[in-house]
Amino acid sequence: MKSTTASLKPAEVEKKWIHIDAEGVVVGRLATFIANRLRGKHRGDYTPHVDCGDYVVVTNVDKVVFTGKKSTDKVYYRHTGHPGGVKETTPAKVLGGRFPERVLEKAVERMLPKESPLARKQMTHLRLFAGSAHSHEAQQPETVDFKSMSAKNVRSA
Repeated sequence: MKSTTASLKPAEVEKKWIHIDAEGVVVGRLATFIANRLRGKHRGDYTPHVDCGDYVVVTNVDKVVFTGKKSTDKVYYRHTGHPGGVKETTPAKVLGGRFPERVLEKAVERMLPKESPLARKQMTHLRLFAGSAHSHEAQQPETVDFKSMSAKNVRSA
């Protein structure tokens, strides 16, 4: 008797839309949850080489928090491509700046497979909004109460 593993085909995938309110939520824990949903690892028929994840809409991204002193002590580095072009910034500066959603976007991006066509496609299914309103009401996203899943998901003062 031969046993076979059922592999999901791209045409068989049914994607859902989920909505998460990120106000007061710890960044790393939220990024882990989102990365698993984008990859499709929450599904019983998960297939690593197929994009079987959900669409994720996150609102209030500008109100996420870090634990400890990470918002001031953590440093993000980037390089301009020119000699001596290393630039650095902190999460507090990015969250207070023009594009606060980049903090969560980079955290999720770094949890997906390294720079591959599949990871790039999965990142397009993540929609981040700094305010409480979003433009995906027509998709009727299912609201996930991430705060109440665990007491550690919300930073205690």
